[in-house]
Amino acid sequence: MEIVSISLDADTLKELNQIQDRLGFRSRSKMIRSTIDLLLNEYKVIDALKGVHEVAFVITYKEGERDHVSAVLHRFESVIRTTIHQHQAQVGLDILNVEADAAQIRELFGALKRNRCIKSVNFIHLYYHGQQAQRPR
Repeated sequence: MEIVSISLDADTLKELNQIQDRLGFRSRSKMIRSTIDLLLNEYKVIDALKGVHEVAFVITYKEGERDHVSAVLHRFESVIRTTIHQHQAQVGLDILNVEADAAQIRELFGALKRNRCIKSVNFIHLYYHGQQAQRPR
């Protein structure tokens, strides 16, 4: 197994240690490998998509970062059918209902994952429409 070093800020490291204890991981490395496996599996599902799909993305971010998140979402407004927004305790939560071809879904997924303001991104596949969208926008 290769060794990979990463840098983390103190707050993130503290949070990782707490999660490690709560979930009972024997080592921080095992926990991080498990997290990487989740990302890889999620990406494999998205990478295998063909045609037009309806999906949902659930994203969280610090409420003060809403403008930065909105800037990303505006680039994809033609494929975002519905957005539900909620905020509580300084955390913003958006649920995005998206209907798009596979390439656009992958592009949105990448943009959300790369955005430093977004804390988490969850992907849910809802429906396969075939090669073309079924409903007018």
